[in-house]
Amino acid sequence: MVQFVSSSSLLILFIVLQPYSATAEVTYNVVNLAAKGDGRTDSTKAFLKAWAAACGSASPATIYVPPGRYLLRNAVFHGCNNHAITFKIDATLVAPSDYRVIGNAHNWLAFQGVTGVSIIGGVLDGQGTGLWACKKSGKRCPSGATTLGLTRSNNILVRGLTSLNSQMFHIVINGCHNVKLQGVTVSASGQSPNTDGIHVQLSSGVTILDTQIKTGDDCVSIGPGATNLWIENVACGPGHGISIGSLAKDLKEEGVQNVTVKAITFTNTQNGVRIKSWARPSNGFVKHVVFQHIGMANVQHPIVIDQNYCPRHKNCPGKASGVKVSDVTYEDIHGTSESEVAMRFECSSKYPCSGIKLKDVKLTYRNKAPQSSCSHAGGTASGFIEPASCL
Repeated sequence: MVQFVSSSSLLILFIVLQPYSATAEVTYNVVNLAAKGDGRTDSTKAFLKAWAAACGSASPATIYVPPGRYLLRNAVFHGCNNHAITFKIDATLVAPSDYRVIGNAHNWLAFQGVTGVSIIGGVLDGQGTGLWACKKSGKRCPSGATTLGLTRSNNILVRGLTSLNSQMFHIVINGCHNVKLQGVTVSASGQSPNTDGIHVQLSSGVTILDTQIKTGDDCVSIGPGATNLWIENVACGPGHGISIGSLAKDLKEEGVQNVTVKAITFTNTQNGVRIKSWARPSNGFVKHVVFQHIGMANVQHPIVIDQNYCPRHKNCPGKASGVKVSDVTYEDIHGTSESEVAMRFECSSKYPCSGIKLKDVKLTYRNKAPQSSCSHAGGTASGFIEPASCL
C-alpha cells in the first residue's frame, strides 16, 4: 500500500536535515585576558587583545568589562573585519592621573575606520583636572586628549555612556556616517577649558538624543561638513550652549546643512543657540537649520549669529566673513535672558544672512522685554515675538 507524506512533514524533514549555519555570539571578558579592575594596573593590552579577538571572530562579538576601575593609556581600536562588535561596560575606565601620559595624544580612546560598533554603558573618567589647572596657571602644558574619538566609522551606537572630566573634548565624531548617541551624560566643571561635550564634523546622519551635558565649553559643537544632524531632548548647562562653528577657520571649508535642534533646555549657560564664524574669506555655508521648542533659564545670550567671532579679541581677522548663512528657523523659544540684548544677528557685510525665520519667540530680561540687534540680516517674523524683531 502506498503511503503519502504531507508537504508540511517534508518541509520539517528538510529543515532538520540542513546543516546548522548560524553562529552563536561570542563574549570576551577583559578580566580573562589579564585586565585588573583595581584602578592601578595598566589594562590597555588586555583591552586591545579583546578587540583583536572580537575582530577575528566570524560571528557577532561582545567585549565585556565587569565592575571595577580599569586604568587605560591611550588606545586605538581599528582594523576590524567584524561589523557586529559590542562593548558592554559595567565599569569605570580611568585615564592616567598624570595628564602628561596621554596629554599629547589626539585621543585617549579612539575608534578608527570601524563599522557596526556599539558602546553600551560605562563611565570614562578622563581625570582632566590636573591639566585644567596647568592651563590656568599659564605654564607650558600639553594640549590634552579627547576622551572618545570616532573617526571614519559607520553605523555606530553609543548608549548610556558617561564621560567625566575630559582633558579636552569629551566625544568627537569626525568623518563618520550613521552615528547614534542616546542617554549619554557629560560632566565637567563649568570652568574647564576646551571641554566641548560632543563635537561633530565632516559627518552625516548623526543623532544625539536624551543627553545631559555639563561642561566648560560648548555642550554640542557642530563643525564644517556636518549634514543631516538631529539633536533632541538635551539638557545643557553649565556650558557655552549649542553652536554651529566656529567656521571660516579655512578658506576652503565644507558647509553645514540640514541640522535640527529641538526640545533643548539651557540652564545658566553662556549662550543658547549660536552660529559663529570668523571674519575672514571662506567658501563655507550654513543652511536649512531649525532651532525648535527650546527653553532658556538664565542664559547670557539666548539667540546669536556672530560672524565676527574672535573670542579673545586679539589678532582678529577684521574682514568680512565668507560664510553664507541662510534658511535658519527659530520656533517656540522661550525663557529668561541674562543680558538686555537677548537676540543678536551680526551677519557678514559681504554675504548678509537671508531667510531667517522667527516664530513664537518669548524671552524676558529681568521681568521686562529685552532687545534685539541686527546687522546685515534679513528674514521674517510671525506669531508672538519678544524681543521685537529687528529683521
